[in-house]
Amino acid sequence: MTTFVVSMFLPYTVDFHDLKQPEQQSNPTVRTLAEIGRQGSTTSILNTAVALRAAAAALPQTPAAAETTEFFNTSQPSAATHFPTPADPKGLVRSDAHIPSWNLSGLFFNQPESSAEAAPSDSVVSYTKAQQRAQTREERYKALQESKKSTDPRWAAAWSVVSAVQGNGGLNNAIQACVNKGSMTSVLTVGLIGFPTDALNATKKQEISEKLESEHEALTVFVSDVDLDGHYAHYCKKILWPVFHYVVPDHPKSKAFMDHSWIFYKNLNQAFADKVVKNYKRGDTIWIHDYHLLLVPGMIRKKLPDAMIGFFLHTAFPSSEVFRCLAARTELLEGMLGANLVAFQTHEYAHHFLQTCSRILAIEATEDGVQLDNHFVNVWSSPIGIDPSALAIARDEKEVLTWIKTIKDRYKGKRLIVARDKLDTIRGVRQKLLAFELFLKQNPDWKDKVVLIQVATSTQDDQELSSTVAEIVTRIDANHSTLSHQPLVFLRQDIAFSQYLALLSVADALVITSLREGMNLTCHEFIICQDGKNSDKKHGPVILSEFTGSASIFEGADLACNPWDYRSIANAIKVSLEMGEEEKEVRYNKLRSIVMHQTGDFWMSNLSTHLSKVHDEHFRRDTMSIPRLNIHNLIQRYESSWQRVFVLDYEGTLASYGAVESTILTNIERVTETLNDLIAEEKNTVYVMSGRTVNEIEMLFGRVPGLGLIAENGCFLRDPNVEEWTQFPDEEKTQSWKSAIKTMLQYYVERVEGSWVEERHCSLIFHYEKANDNASANRHAGDCANHINDACQNQRVKAVPTPDSVIIEPSDYDKSTAVQHIFGRYPEAERPDFLMIAGNDRDDEVVFKWAKELSDNWTIANVTTVTVGDRNSVATSTLTQGTTGLLKVLNTLAKHK
Repeated sequence: MTTFVVSMFLPYTVDFHDLKQPEQQSNPTVRTLAEIGRQGSTTSILNTAVALRAAAAALPQTPAAAETTEFFNTSQPSAATHFPTPADPKGLVRSDAHIPSWNLSGLFFNQPESSAEAAPSDSVVSYTKAQQRAQTREERYKALQESKKSTDPRWAAAWSVVSAVQGNGGLNNAIQACVNKGSMTSVLTVGLIGFPTDALNATKKQEISEKLESEHEALTVFVSDVDLDGHYAHYCKKILWPVFHYVVPDHPKSKAFMDHSWIFYKNLNQAFADKVVKNYKRGDTIWIHDYHLLLVPGMIRKKLPDAMIGFFLHTAFPSSEVFRCLAARTELLEGMLGANLVAFQTHEYAHHFLQTCSRILAIEATEDGVQLDNHFVNVWSSPIGIDPSALAIARDEKEVLTWIKTIKDRYKGKRLIVARDKLDTIRGVRQKLLAFELFLKQNPDWKDKVVLIQVATSTQDDQELSSTVAEIVTRIDANHSTLSHQPLVFLRQDIAFSQYLALLSVADALVITSLREGMNLTCHEFIICQDGKNSDKKHGPVILSEFTGSASIFEGADLACNPWDYRSIANAIKVSLEMGEEEKEVRYNKLRSIVMHQTGDFWMSNLSTHLSKVHDEHFRRDTMSIPRLNIHNLIQRYESSWQRVFVLDYEGTLASYGAVESTILTNIERVTETLNDLIAEEKNTVYVMSGRTVNEIEMLFGRVPGLGLIAENGCFLRDPNVEEWTQFPDEEKTQSWKSAIKTMLQYYVERVEGSWVEERHCSLIFHYEKANDNASANRHAGDCANHINDACQNQRVKAVPTPDSVIIEPSDYDKSTAVQHIFGRYPEAERPDFLMIAGNDRDDEVVFKWAKELSDNWTIANVTTVTVGDRNSVATSTLTQGTTGLLKVLNTLAKHK
């Protein structure tokens, strides 16, 4: 069977050869502030002013700084220096390529440029016109492209497949490691080719697609330049990327893109889904990666309802309070929930996702996942890693060893701190430089002994950040540099991979101050390079932002810091430089052990195993897959047993839902007759479990002597022939949390017309089934559940959203805990050999799961679990005839001995 690995960009791209050079275009005219002002765009004036400020801040470098830049500048950019193994398209690639934009791989290869039109205006004044323009933009664009396709013969030239400079390097390395080790045998990657393709004719696209599929096991998705530009450069980078990293765009430009680029985001996701569906075969596995493709799982699920689909988010996932700012929040969540398994880098991100689903979609979220109407979606966390074996080979390359010697000679006698980050607001370069400046001020004895080498690779230009960083660099250079020493080397460029590995090998410390980051693999690579194999420098400490995913798995062996606290970073730098060799070694050995265990191939194999497991569970839970209850076999097991226990749910199982009074007047007589017949057999012990209160359940079954009762979903238990009830939750604690939560619920009752609060002894229910505005009620219900789960977690209370209510109940007690209490009192020699459990709702699933464990462990010889209705379940059998069918089965058993 094939595993589809679906991500934004393929690990391969195309390099065209022997191109005829296009005519040189004249330089565009630079407009003055006055000219811009006459057009009435205050935003454009501000942008231009920032650009002028940035130009002014970028002062000429000192001779020492210029010499350092020249030292590292070895004809960048170059494909030959960018890749560890440039001649091998399937070799190791950079974990983070740091390419500025999706259409800039042309810096490395001969490729077409994008012909997408300019984005909508960022001016508030032009916002309405921009909306109207967007409606016709794509149609006009397609017509224009049709007329252009045959006018540029350059892209009919010869071409070759090469390693792509874009894409998820960590993912690609993990997949390749799995293939090399044989844990994945048939892998088909799906993605874009990494450059604008409108300039290619249909024949060339087909030629490229066939070669990539036949020789590189890659399916190429072709989309229009306008869709790609709107999706990636606009919606992903200006909306999703900031929000997922806790930066909510609030300027007019983002408001415009919120409307315009969502269309392109959906279009591109649909193109990916269509490509997978077209090539899917029954039994294949589909893995979808990262925030670019959040809608794809749901789109595929609509076409392939039984497919095994996994989704992994490589970035951080924000709290519900931040995520709810997205206009398309519901569509994005529903798209992700099309997967069988939604996985994240850390438990924190998984928790945020569960919390967000509960709040926005008003659905039940458990520790294991999300319960939807007709299926369960598992949620999990597993951190990605690197490929240490491939990195070890790259480290031993001759060029790397040469650079190690060169850098050591140049900075002889100095302590090196290294860093490599994208120059954007999320990576915390500004915070790092300010902290280093503070360190130099507080520790003047170190300023002539230490050098920070900061590689700051460009992303889409942030002129304001560039200006700020340039000012800090200039200030540090002016205040702390001398003729013989430069404490800060700031490289506004990327460096060759050999230089990168050499820097990691000779460094005394690595510093990462990301404000948020899913999983920083640079620190993993640094740890591997610090074993002392190729350099006398070894065991360098890792100064790591506590807001990166890596910090959560390093178990305190790193020097964690708050990137917003410059003093803590400055202190961490000092600690790293003054740390003793023994402590360095202890920390390093712990870090290395974690990195060597949590490798890329281990991560991918772990995910695949877990996806297969949960998919099988989902298949078993599907009522279409659960077998009908075999009455004949049930009777045989019943007759051959010597002690039997029945645990039967009441609402929706033994009787229809409804008020106690109406139930008594309808079908309770038939239920009590059936229960009396079962209890009459001395081998039988019967319990009825319900969510109703003690008084209500006694009113219903007071005429059935010898019946055991479980009330309020497991909070109360009354054994057969016993008058006293056992209350499991502590009474004082129960009244305490109920008092606090009733005040919270009153807030929502006042805001949802038609809602009310039902108080039970150990639970509260916020009802809104009669609300006048269902949309508003659902939104408030989600907020209510989220608020209570956050505020009352320490009180061991949970809020569970249902379609028309929010149930607030103890998190330590449920129907399964009551049933476990019953069975815990049986001596092993007297343990029942027959157990039958029947239910129909979400609170019965915990009992089904417990019973399944008993059956799997052979604790009880004959275990039967029955779900009544069409809800997906872990029960081993189903009855589609509802309550009537179950009563008929029980009556049949009662006639046998």
